[in-house]
Amino acid sequence: MTAFGKLIRTTAFRLTLVYLFLFGLFAASLLGYFAWNTRRLITDQITTTVNAEIGEIDEIYTRRGLRGLVYTIESRALRPGANLYLVTTPAGQAVAGNVGSLAPGVMSTTGWTETFYRRLDDQDRAQHRALVRVSELSSGFRLLVGRDLEERRRLFNVVRSAAQWSVLIVVVLGLGGGIFVARRVLRRIDAMTGTTQRIMAGDLSGRLPVGRSGDELDRLAENLNAMLERIEALMNGLKEVSDNIAHDLKTPLTRLRNRAEEALAQSGSEADYRAALERTIEESDGLIRTFNALLMIARAESGHSRGDMDTFDAADTARDIHELYEPLAEDNGLTLQARSEPAPVRGNRDLISQALANLVENAIKYGQPQLALAAPGAEPNPPPDAVILIEARRDGDQVLLSVTDHGRGIPETDRKHAVERFVRLEASRTQPGSGLGLSLASAVATLHGGELRLSDAQPGLRATLAIPAHTGEGLASANTTPEPTPA
Repeated sequence: MTAFGKLIRTTAFRLTLVYLFLFGLFAASLLGYFAWNTRRLITDQITTTVNAEIGEIDEIYTRRGLRGLVYTIESRALRPGANLYLVTTPAGQAVAGNVGSLAPGVMSTTGWTETFYRRLDDQDRAQHRALVRVSELSSGFRLLVGRDLEERRRLFNVVRSAAQWSVLIVVVLGLGGGIFVARRVLRRIDAMTGTTQRIMAGDLSGRLPVGRSGDELDRLAENLNAMLERIEALMNGLKEVSDNIAHDLKTPLTRLRNRAEEALAQSGSEADYRAALERTIEESDGLIRTFNALLMIARAESGHSRGDMDTFDAADTARDIHELYEPLAEDNGLTLQARSEPAPVRGNRDLISQALANLVENAIKYGQPQLALAAPGAEPNPPPDAVILIEARRDGDQVLLSVTDHGRGIPETDRKHAVERFVRLEASRTQPGSGLGLSLASAVATLHGGELRLSDAQPGLRATLAIPAHTGEGLASANTTPEPTPA
Protein backbone atom coordinates (compact mmCIF):
# COMPACT_ATOMS: atom_id res chain seq x y z
CA MET A 1 0.00 0.00 0.00
CA THR A 2 1.35 3.45 -0.92
CA ALA A 3 1.92 6.17 1.64
CA PHE A 4 -0.96 8.22 0.22
CA GLY A 5 -3.22 5.18 0.32
CA LYS A 6 -2.39 4.64 4.00
CA LEU A 7 -2.98 8.33 4.61
CA ILE A 8 -6.49 8.50 3.17
CA ARG A 9 -7.48 5.32 5.00
CA THR A 10 -6.68 6.74 8.43
CA THR A 11 -9.49 7.54 10.83
CA ALA A 12 -8.16 11.07 11.33
CA PHE A 13 -8.40 11.81 7.58
CA ARG A 14 -11.90 10.35 7.35
CA LEU A 15 -13.04 12.36 10.34
CA THR A 16 -11.56 15.45 8.72
CA LEU A 17 -13.61 14.78 5.57
CA VAL A 18 -16.76 14.37 7.66
CA TYR A 19 -16.10 17.60 9.55
CA LEU A 20 -15.26 19.33 6.27
CA PHE A 21 -18.55 18.21 4.74
CA LEU A 22 -20.52 19.32 7.79
CA PHE A 23 -18.74 22.69 7.91
CA GLY A 24 -19.23 23.23 4.16
CA LEU A 25 -22.92 22.37 4.53
CA PHE A 26 -23.23 24.80 7.41
CA ALA A 27 -21.40 27.58 5.50
CA ALA A 28 -23.53 27.02 2.38
CA SER A 29 -26.70 27.09 4.48
CA LEU A 30 -25.61 30.31 6.16
CA LEU A 31 -24.75 32.02 2.86
CA GLY A 32 -27.99 30.76 1.30
CA TYR A 33 -29.99 32.14 4.21
CA PHE A 34 -28.18 35.48 3.88
CA ALA A 35 -28.86 35.61 0.12
CA TRP A 36 -32.52 34.70 0.61
CA ASN A 37 -33.01 37.38 3.26
CA THR A 38 -31.24 39.96 1.11
CA ARG A 39 -33.45 39.11 -1.86
CA ARG A 40 -36.57 39.34 0.29
CA LEU A 41 -35.44 42.69 1.72
CA ILE A 42 -34.87 44.19 -1.74
CA THR A 43 -38.21 42.84 -2.95
CA ASP A 44 -39.99 44.36 0.07
CA GLN A 45 -38.34 47.72 -0.60
CA ILE A 46 -39.44 47.62 -4.26
CA THR A 47 -43.04 46.71 -3.42
CA THR A 48 -43.24 49.42 -0.75
CA THR A 49 -41.88 52.06 -3.13
CA VAL A 50 -44.12 50.99 -6.04
CA ASN A 51 -47.25 50.85 -3.87
CA ALA A 52 -46.58 54.33 -2.55
CA GLU A 53 -46.00 55.71 -6.06
CA ILE A 54 -49.16 54.07 -7.45
CA GLY A 55 -51.13 55.68 -4.62
CA GLU A 56 -49.75 59.13 -5.54
CA ILE A 57 -50.44 58.65 -9.27
CA ASP A 58 -53.98 57.42 -8.63
CA GLU A 59 -54.68 60.51 -6.53
CA ILE A 60 -53.34 62.78 -9.32
CA TYR A 61 -55.54 60.96 -11.82
CA THR A 62 -58.56 61.49 -9.59
CA ARG A 63 -57.90 65.24 -9.25
CA ARG A 64 -56.52 66.13 -12.69
CA GLY A 65 -57.86 63.44 -15.00
CA LEU A 66 -56.14 61.74 -17.91
CA ARG A 67 -54.23 64.84 -19.01
CA GLY A 68 -52.70 65.32 -15.60
CA LEU A 69 -51.90 61.55 -15.45
CA VAL A 70 -50.07 61.60 -18.77
CA TYR A 71 -48.12 64.71 -17.80
CA THR A 72 -47.06 63.18 -14.50
CA ILE A 73 -45.99 59.85 -16.09
CA GLU A 74 -43.98 61.59 -18.79
CA SER A 75 -42.18 63.86 -16.33
CA ARG A 76 -41.32 61.04 -13.96
CA ALA A 77 -40.14 58.75 -16.78
CA LEU A 78 -37.53 61.32 -17.77
CA ARG A 79 -35.82 61.37 -14.37
CA PRO A 80 -32.39 59.65 -14.05
CA GLY A 81 -32.78 56.13 -12.71
CA ALA A 82 -36.54 56.36 -13.07
CA ASN A 83 -38.87 53.48 -12.33
CA LEU A 84 -40.84 51.79 -15.09
CA TYR A 85 -44.09 53.52 -16.10
CA LEU A 86 -46.73 52.62 -18.68
CA VAL A 87 -50.33 53.78 -19.25
CA THR A 88 -52.50 51.94 -21.78
CA THR A 89 -56.03 52.36 -23.05
CA PRO A 90 -58.69 49.74 -22.36
CA ALA A 91 -57.79 48.32 -25.79
CA GLY A 92 -54.14 47.96 -24.76
CA GLN A 93 -52.60 50.86 -26.71
CA ALA A 94 -49.73 52.68 -24.99
CA VAL A 95 -50.50 56.27 -24.03
CA ALA A 96 -47.48 57.30 -21.95
CA GLY A 97 -44.46 55.77 -20.23
CA ASN A 98 -40.88 54.58 -20.75
CA VAL A 99 -41.51 50.86 -21.41
CA GLY A 100 -40.96 49.76 -25.00
CA SER A 101 -42.05 46.11 -24.71
CA LEU A 102 -43.27 43.60 -22.15
CA ALA A 103 -43.84 39.91 -22.00
CA PRO A 104 -47.21 38.94 -23.53
CA GLY A 105 -50.22 39.10 -21.18
CA VAL A 106 -48.65 41.26 -18.49
CA MET A 107 -51.08 44.21 -18.95
CA SER A 108 -54.13 41.95 -19.19
CA THR A 109 -53.96 40.95 -15.48
CA THR A 110 -53.75 43.19 -12.45
CA GLY A 111 -51.40 42.66 -9.52
CA TRP A 112 -47.69 41.86 -9.11
CA THR A 113 -45.70 40.22 -11.87
CA GLU A 114 -42.01 39.53 -12.46
CA THR A 115 -41.43 39.97 -16.18
CA PHE A 116 -38.96 40.74 -18.93
CA TYR A 117 -39.08 44.27 -20.42
CA ARG A 118 -37.23 46.74 -22.63
CA ARG A 119 -37.08 50.50 -22.21
CA LEU A 120 -37.90 52.87 -25.03
CA ASP A 121 -34.47 54.52 -24.93
CA ASP A 122 -32.45 51.28 -24.87
CA GLN A 123 -29.97 51.18 -27.76
CA ASP A 124 -28.81 47.56 -27.34
CA ARG A 125 -32.36 46.21 -27.68
CA ALA A 126 -31.55 43.95 -24.68
CA GLN A 127 -34.30 42.72 -22.38
CA HIS A 128 -34.14 43.18 -18.63
CA ARG A 129 -36.09 41.76 -15.73
CA ALA A 130 -38.35 43.84 -13.50
CA LEU A 131 -40.94 43.51 -10.76
CA VAL A 132 -44.07 45.41 -11.82
CA ARG A 133 -47.59 46.05 -10.54
CA VAL A 134 -50.50 46.55 -12.91
CA SER A 135 -53.60 48.40 -11.65
CA GLU A 136 -56.83 49.38 -13.45
CA LEU A 137 -57.98 53.00 -13.34
CA SER A 138 -61.61 54.05 -13.01
CA SER A 139 -61.99 54.80 -16.75
CA GLY A 140 -60.68 51.40 -17.83
CA PHE A 141 -57.17 52.63 -18.46
CA ARG A 142 -54.36 50.47 -16.99
CA LEU A 143 -51.34 51.73 -15.13
CA LEU A 144 -48.03 49.83 -14.77
CA VAL A 145 -45.36 50.88 -12.28
CA GLY A 146 -42.30 48.73 -11.67
CA ARG A 147 -38.66 48.55 -10.72
CA ASP A 148 -35.68 46.97 -12.46
CA LEU A 149 -34.22 43.90 -10.67
CA GLU A 150 -30.65 44.44 -11.84
CA GLU A 151 -29.57 45.52 -8.36
CA ARG A 152 -30.98 42.33 -6.87
CA ARG A 153 -29.28 40.23 -9.54
CA ARG A 154 -25.90 41.90 -8.94
CA LEU A 155 -26.15 41.34 -5.20
CA PHE A 156 -27.06 37.70 -5.75
CA ASN A 157 -24.04 37.28 -8.05
CA VAL A 158 -21.79 38.82 -5.38
CA VAL A 159 -23.12 36.41 -2.76
CA ARG A 160 -22.83 33.45 -5.13
CA SER A 161 -19.26 34.33 -6.04
CA ALA A 162 -18.37 34.75 -2.36
CA ALA A 163 -19.97 31.41 -1.59
CA GLN A 164 -18.05 29.66 -4.35
CA TRP A 165 -14.72 31.10 -3.24
CA SER A 166 -15.52 30.40 0.41
CA VAL A 167 -16.36 26.78 -0.31
CA LEU A 168 -13.19 26.41 -2.40
CA ILE A 169 -11.02 27.92 0.36
CA VAL A 170 -12.70 25.76 2.99
CA VAL A 171 -12.13 22.62 0.91
CA VAL A 172 -8.47 23.43 0.24
CA LEU A 173 -7.71 24.39 3.84
CA GLY A 174 -9.74 21.47 5.17
CA LEU A 175 -7.96 18.94 2.97
CA GLY A 176 -4.59 20.46 3.84
CA GLY A 177 -5.39 20.37 7.54
CA GLY A 178 -6.73 16.83 7.25
CA ILE A 179 -3.57 15.64 5.52
CA PHE A 180 -1.40 17.37 8.13
CA VAL A 181 -3.34 15.89 11.06
CA ALA A 182 -3.55 12.45 9.45
CA ARG A 183 0.20 12.37 8.72
CA ARG A 184 0.97 13.43 12.28
CA VAL A 185 -1.30 10.76 13.73
CA LEU A 186 -0.06 8.19 11.22
CA ARG A 187 3.56 8.79 12.24
CA ARG A 188 2.69 8.11 15.86
CA ILE A 189 0.63 5.04 14.98
CA ASP A 190 3.47 3.73 12.79
CA ALA A 191 5.90 4.21 15.69
CA MET A 192 3.54 2.29 17.97
CA THR A 193 3.11 -0.41 15.32
CA GLY A 194 6.88 -0.82 14.97
CA THR A 195 7.24 -1.18 18.73
CA THR A 196 4.45 -3.77 18.94
CA GLN A 197 6.05 -5.74 16.11
CA ARG A 198 9.34 -5.84 18.02
CA ILE A 199 7.48 -6.95 21.13
CA MET A 200 5.68 -9.69 19.20
CA ALA A 201 9.07 -10.78 17.86
CA GLY A 202 10.17 -11.42 21.45
CA ASP A 203 11.66 -8.12 22.64
CA LEU A 204 9.53 -7.56 25.76
CA SER A 205 11.64 -4.56 26.77
CA GLY A 206 10.15 -2.41 23.99
CA ARG A 207 7.88 0.47 25.04
CA LEU A 208 5.53 2.69 23.09
CA PRO A 209 6.76 6.27 22.53
CA VAL A 210 5.05 8.90 24.69
CA GLY A 211 4.94 12.52 23.57
CA ARG A 212 4.71 15.70 25.61
CA SER A 213 1.20 16.77 24.60
CA GLY A 214 -0.60 14.49 27.06
CA ASP A 215 -3.36 13.76 24.52
CA GLU A 216 -5.39 10.59 24.22
CA LEU A 217 -2.64 8.79 22.30
CA ASP A 218 -0.11 9.63 25.03
CA ARG A 219 -2.51 8.39 27.72
CA LEU A 220 -3.10 5.21 25.70
CA ALA A 221 0.66 4.71 25.28
CA GLU A 222 1.25 5.20 29.01
CA ASN A 223 -1.41 2.63 29.92
CA LEU A 224 -0.09 0.18 27.35
CA ASN A 225 3.45 0.67 28.63
CA ALA A 226 2.25 -0.09 32.16
CA MET A 227 0.57 -3.22 30.82
CA LEU A 228 3.75 -4.21 28.96
CA GLU A 229 5.81 -3.73 32.11
CA ARG A 230 3.38 -5.99 33.95
CA ILE A 231 3.56 -8.60 31.19
CA GLU A 232 7.36 -8.45 31.16
CA ALA A 233 7.45 -8.87 34.92
CA LEU A 234 5.09 -11.84 34.71
CA MET A 235 7.10 -13.45 31.93
CA ASN A 236 10.34 -12.95 33.83
CA GLY A 237 8.65 -14.31 36.93
CA LEU A 238 7.44 -17.32 34.98
CA LYS A 239 10.95 -17.94 33.72
CA GLU A 240 12.40 -17.56 37.20
CA VAL A 241 9.75 -19.85 38.65
CA SER A 242 10.51 -22.49 36.05
CA ASP A 243 14.23 -22.25 36.75
CA ASN A 244 13.71 -22.24 40.52
CA ILE A 245 11.32 -25.18 40.41
CA ALA A 246 13.84 -27.16 38.41
CA HIS A 247 16.59 -26.19 40.85
CA ASP A 248 14.87 -26.22 44.26
CA LEU A 249 12.58 -29.19 43.74
CA LYS A 250 15.17 -31.40 42.15
CA THR A 251 16.90 -31.99 45.50
CA PRO A 252 13.82 -33.19 47.46
CA LEU A 253 12.66 -35.32 44.54
CA THR A 254 16.12 -36.90 44.26
CA ARG A 255 16.18 -37.47 48.02
CA LEU A 256 12.73 -39.03 47.83
CA ARG A 257 13.83 -41.42 45.09
CA ASN A 258 17.05 -42.35 46.85
CA ARG A 259 15.21 -43.21 50.07
CA ALA A 260 12.72 -45.38 48.21
CA GLU A 261 15.53 -47.09 46.33
CA GLU A 262 17.46 -47.62 49.58
CA ALA A 263 14.40 -49.11 51.27
CA LEU A 264 13.95 -51.56 48.40
CA ALA A 265 17.63 -52.48 48.26
CA GLN A 266 18.00 -53.22 51.92
CA SER A 267 16.21 -56.23 53.38
CA GLY A 268 15.11 -54.72 56.67
CA SER A 269 12.31 -55.33 59.05
CA GLU A 270 8.76 -54.10 58.81
CA ALA A 271 9.67 -51.21 61.14
CA ASP A 272 12.41 -50.13 58.74
CA TYR A 273 10.00 -50.16 55.83
CA ARG A 274 7.46 -48.20 57.87
CA ALA A 275 10.06 -45.61 58.81
CA ALA A 276 11.11 -45.28 55.14
CA LEU A 277 7.48 -44.84 54.07
CA GLU A 278 6.90 -42.21 56.77
CA ARG A 279 9.95 -40.25 55.62
CA THR A 280 8.69 -40.57 52.03
CA ILE A 281 5.23 -39.30 52.99
CA GLU A 282 6.75 -36.42 54.94
CA GLU A 283 8.88 -35.43 51.98
CA SER A 284 5.87 -35.73 49.66
CA ASP A 285 3.77 -33.53 51.96
CA GLY A 286 6.46 -30.88 51.81
CA LEU A 287 6.41 -30.98 48.02
CA ILE A 288 2.61 -30.76 47.97
CA ARG A 289 2.66 -27.74 50.30
CA THR A 290 5.19 -26.07 48.03
CA PHE A 291 3.02 -26.60 44.97
CA ASN A 292 -0.04 -25.41 46.90
CA ALA A 293 1.83 -22.22 47.79
CA LEU A 294 2.75 -21.74 44.14
CA LEU A 295 -0.88 -22.19 43.13
CA MET A 296 -2.02 -19.66 45.73
CA ILE A 297 0.53 -17.14 44.47
CA ALA A 298 -0.58 -17.71 40.89
CA ARG A 299 -4.26 -17.26 41.82
CA ALA A 300 -3.49 -14.11 43.79
CA GLU A 301 -1.41 -12.56 40.99
CA SER A 302 -4.02 -13.41 38.35
CA GLY A 303 -6.86 -11.89 40.40
CA HIS A 304 -8.98 -15.06 40.44
CA SER A 305 -9.55 -14.69 44.20
CA ARG A 306 -11.34 -11.33 43.90
CA GLY A 307 -14.68 -13.11 43.70
CA ASP A 308 -14.31 -14.52 47.25
CA MET A 309 -14.01 -11.19 49.06
CA ASP A 310 -16.05 -10.11 52.06
CA THR A 311 -15.83 -7.48 54.77
CA PHE A 312 -14.25 -8.46 58.11
CA ASP A 313 -12.15 -7.12 60.97
CA ALA A 314 -8.44 -7.75 60.43
CA ALA A 315 -7.98 -7.56 64.21
CA ASP A 316 -9.84 -10.89 64.52
CA THR A 317 -7.43 -12.41 61.99
CA ALA A 318 -4.43 -11.15 63.96
CA ARG A 319 -5.80 -12.66 67.19
CA ASP A 320 -6.49 -16.00 65.44
CA ILE A 321 -2.94 -16.16 64.10
CA HIS A 322 -1.58 -15.30 67.54
CA GLU A 323 -3.57 -18.11 69.14
CA LEU A 324 -2.52 -20.59 66.43
CA TYR A 325 1.22 -19.89 66.52
CA GLU A 326 1.77 -19.07 70.19
CA PRO A 327 2.70 -22.67 71.13
CA LEU A 328 5.13 -22.93 68.21
CA ALA A 329 6.81 -19.69 69.27
CA GLU A 330 7.17 -20.91 72.85
CA ASP A 331 8.78 -24.14 71.62
CA ASN A 332 11.40 -21.97 69.90
CA GLY A 333 12.05 -19.89 73.01
CA LEU A 334 10.09 -16.85 71.76
CA THR A 335 7.13 -14.89 73.10
CA LEU A 336 4.37 -14.17 70.62
CA GLN A 337 2.29 -11.09 71.46
CA ALA A 338 -0.68 -9.50 69.72
CA ARG A 339 -1.83 -5.89 69.73
CA SER A 340 -4.94 -4.97 67.76
CA GLU A 341 -7.63 -2.38 67.31
CA PRO A 342 -10.69 -2.35 64.99
CA ALA A 343 -9.37 -2.58 61.43
CA PRO A 344 -12.14 -3.26 58.88
CA VAL A 345 -11.03 -4.49 55.46
CA ARG A 346 -12.71 -5.95 52.42
CA GLY A 347 -10.79 -8.84 50.95
CA ASN A 348 -10.20 -12.55 50.78
CA ARG A 349 -10.08 -13.63 54.40
CA ASP A 350 -8.24 -16.90 53.75
CA LEU A 351 -5.49 -15.29 51.68
CA ILE A 352 -4.92 -12.45 54.17
CA SER A 353 -4.79 -14.97 57.02
CA GLN A 354 -2.33 -17.12 55.09
CA ALA A 355 -0.13 -14.11 54.28
CA LEU A 356 -0.04 -13.04 57.93
CA ALA A 357 0.69 -16.64 58.98
CA ASN A 358 3.66 -16.75 56.60
CA LEU A 359 5.04 -13.55 58.13
CA VAL A 360 4.72 -15.03 61.62
CA GLU A 361 6.42 -18.28 60.53
CA ASN A 362 9.34 -16.33 59.08
CA ALA A 363 9.65 -14.35 62.32
CA ILE A 364 9.68 -17.56 64.36
CA LYS A 365 12.35 -19.11 62.12
CA TYR A 366 14.66 -16.12 61.86
CA GLY A 367 13.59 -13.92 64.80
CA GLN A 368 15.94 -15.26 67.44
CA PRO A 369 17.63 -12.20 69.07
CA GLN A 370 21.30 -11.77 68.18
CA LEU A 371 24.02 -10.89 70.67
CA ALA A 372 25.30 -7.39 70.08
CA LEU A 373 29.05 -6.91 69.71
CA ALA A 374 30.76 -5.41 72.74
CA ALA A 375 34.06 -3.62 73.17
CA PRO A 376 37.16 -5.82 73.77
CA GLY A 377 37.37 -6.90 77.41
CA ALA A 378 33.78 -5.83 78.20
CA GLU A 379 30.93 -8.13 79.00
CA PRO A 380 28.65 -9.05 76.09
CA ASN A 381 25.56 -6.90 75.75
CA PRO A 382 22.37 -8.75 76.68
CA PRO A 383 20.15 -9.68 73.72
CA PRO A 384 16.93 -7.79 73.22
CA ASP A 385 13.65 -9.30 74.29
CA ALA A 386 12.78 -12.52 72.46
CA VAL A 387 9.39 -11.14 71.52
CA ILE A 388 7.49 -11.29 68.22
CA LEU A 389 4.73 -8.70 68.00
CA ILE A 390 1.65 -9.05 65.76
CA GLU A 391 -0.16 -5.74 65.22
CA ALA A 392 -3.42 -4.89 63.47
CA ARG A 393 -4.37 -1.22 63.30
CA ARG A 394 -5.86 1.38 61.04
CA ASP A 395 -3.68 4.17 59.70
CA GLY A 396 -5.73 6.70 57.72
CA ASP A 397 -7.24 4.96 54.73
CA GLN A 398 -5.12 1.83 55.21
CA VAL A 399 -5.12 -1.17 57.51
CA LEU A 400 -1.65 -2.27 58.63
CA LEU A 401 -1.01 -5.90 59.59
CA SER A 402 2.58 -6.09 60.82
CA VAL A 403 4.88 -8.71 62.38
CA THR A 404 7.97 -7.42 64.20
CA ASP A 405 10.87 -9.54 65.42
CA HIS A 406 14.31 -8.81 66.85
CA GLY A 407 16.36 -11.25 64.79
CA ARG A 408 19.04 -10.67 62.24
CA GLY A 409 16.67 -8.81 59.90
CA ILE A 410 17.12 -8.33 56.16
CA PRO A 411 19.63 -5.84 54.72
CA GLU A 412 17.98 -3.01 52.81
CA THR A 413 19.74 -4.03 49.59
CA ASP A 414 18.18 -7.52 49.77
CA ARG A 415 14.59 -6.58 50.67
CA LYS A 416 13.37 -6.23 47.11
CA HIS A 417 14.98 -9.53 46.20
CA ALA A 418 13.54 -11.26 49.28
CA VAL A 419 9.93 -11.23 47.96
CA GLU A 420 10.83 -13.20 44.83
CA ARG A 421 9.85 -16.84 44.54
CA PHE A 422 12.20 -19.49 45.96
CA VAL A 423 14.56 -16.85 47.31
CA ARG A 424 16.11 -17.78 50.65
CA LEU A 425 18.63 -15.33 52.04
CA GLU A 426 19.94 -18.01 54.43
CA ALA A 427 22.71 -19.49 52.35
CA SER A 428 23.18 -22.51 54.61
CA ARG A 429 19.46 -23.34 54.50
CA THR A 430 19.42 -24.84 57.98
CA GLN A 431 15.76 -23.91 58.39
CA PRO A 432 13.00 -25.76 56.51
CA GLY A 433 11.07 -23.90 53.86
CA SER A 434 10.81 -23.19 50.17
CA GLY A 435 11.28 -19.42 49.92
CA LEU A 436 7.63 -18.73 49.02
CA GLY A 437 6.32 -17.09 52.20
CA LEU A 438 7.15 -13.46 51.39
CA SER A 439 6.25 -14.03 47.73
CA LEU A 440 2.74 -15.10 48.74
CA ALA A 441 2.37 -12.21 51.18
CA SER A 442 3.43 -9.73 48.48
CA ALA A 443 1.02 -11.25 45.94
CA VAL A 444 -1.87 -11.11 48.46
CA ALA A 445 -1.14 -7.45 49.23
CA THR A 446 -1.04 -6.59 45.50
CA LEU A 447 -4.33 -8.46 44.94
CA HIS A 448 -6.01 -6.21 47.51
CA GLY A 449 -4.55 -3.00 46.10
CA GLY A 450 -1.87 -2.72 48.79
CA GLU A 451 1.78 -3.61 49.27
CA LEU A 452 4.19 -5.57 51.46
CA ARG A 453 6.64 -3.33 53.30
CA LEU A 454 9.88 -4.60 54.82
CA SER A 455 11.55 -2.19 57.24
CA ASP A 456 14.19 -2.17 59.97
CA ALA A 457 12.95 -2.83 63.53
CA GLN A 458 16.34 -1.80 65.03
CA PRO A 459 17.20 -4.60 65.49
CA GLY A 460 15.17 -7.08 63.55
CA LEU A 461 12.62 -6.92 60.78
CA ARG A 462 9.16 -5.41 60.57
CA ALA A 463 7.04 -6.93 57.78
CA THR A 464 3.82 -5.02 57.14
CA LEU A 465 0.82 -5.82 54.96
CA ALA A 466 -0.67 -2.44 53.98
CA ILE A 467 -4.22 -2.96 52.67
CA PRO A 468 -6.91 -0.34 51.86
CA ALA A 469 -9.35 0.03 54.74
CA HIS A 470 -13.07 -0.62 54.31
CA THR A 471 -15.26 2.44 54.89
CA GLY A 472 -18.71 0.82 54.53
CA GLU A 473 -20.98 -1.06 56.90
CA GLY A 474 -21.26 -4.69 57.83
CA LEU A 475 -18.33 -6.71 59.19
CA ALA A 476 -18.20 -10.46 58.88
CA SER A 477 -17.54 -12.12 62.23
CA ALA A 478 -16.40 -15.63 61.31
CA ASN A 479 -12.94 -16.57 62.50
CA THR A 480 -10.37 -18.38 60.42
CA THR A 481 -7.46 -20.63 61.30
CA PRO A 482 -5.47 -21.15 58.11
CA GLU A 483 -3.44 -24.23 57.48
CA PRO A 484 0.20 -23.08 57.64
CA THR A 485 2.06 -22.92 54.34
CA PRO A 486 5.82 -23.29 54.68
CA ALA A 487 7.70 -20.08 54.07
